[in-house]
Amino acid sequence: MPEPKRPVDDGLRVESDHGTSDPACGATDPNWLVSRRAFLISGAAAVAYVTIPVRLPGGGITTVRAEVANYPRQRIGRLSTLRTGEPVAFKYPWDDIQAENILIKLGHEAGGGIGPDDDIVAFNSWCTHQGGPLAGTFRSDPGTAGPCPLHWTTFDLTRHGMVVSGHATQGLPQILLEAEGDDIIATGVMGLIFGYQDNRVDPAGKGA
Repeated sequence: MPEPKRPVDDGLRVESDHGTSDPACGATDPNWLVSRRAFLISGAAAVAYVTIPVRLPGGGITTVRAEVANYPRQRIGRLSTLRTGEPVAFKYPWDDIQAENILIKLGHEAGGGIGPDDDIVAFNSWCTHQGGPLAGTFRSDPGTAGPCPLHWTTFDLTRHGMVVSGHATQGLPQILLEAEGDDIIATGVMGLIFGYQDNRVDPAGKGA
């Protein structure tokens, strides 16, 4: 009897406080989720690494070192002008309708959040299932986006855009943020934007 085929090693690893994981092997493994996202946003010749706090089942928090493509840095707002629960629209990484995103101050800590209270996050505004519009559904309390008007998917903005309910199987792409003084800087995208084959490819055909 031939030996069963071993899973293909895609070369992706996630480094955490608990060491380096094996290749992704299942949806119930929290490391798999990060590895999959790293896969979706990698592919560019130049890559960088970012350390992201990740909430674990049961309420614990660990940090992971995720591989991300080398995206442009873009100022998208100011810490001093944001108000809790008042979303701000912006486009990133391209001036394209599918690259429309929402910046929001949740008023409570969130994964990947910045600011004094780690509560400022940003996400793409199109559902990952079939591209339904989510603008207008971002709420600071309870910290969700949705439900999508097409198939009712809801995403958790406090847990890196993970799916809470509905038909989507991929989390909402999160815009990676940094604070430089009062400026809020977009530095990358964690997750594949709906309608794109590669976030790094300009939809207008101009290249990265």
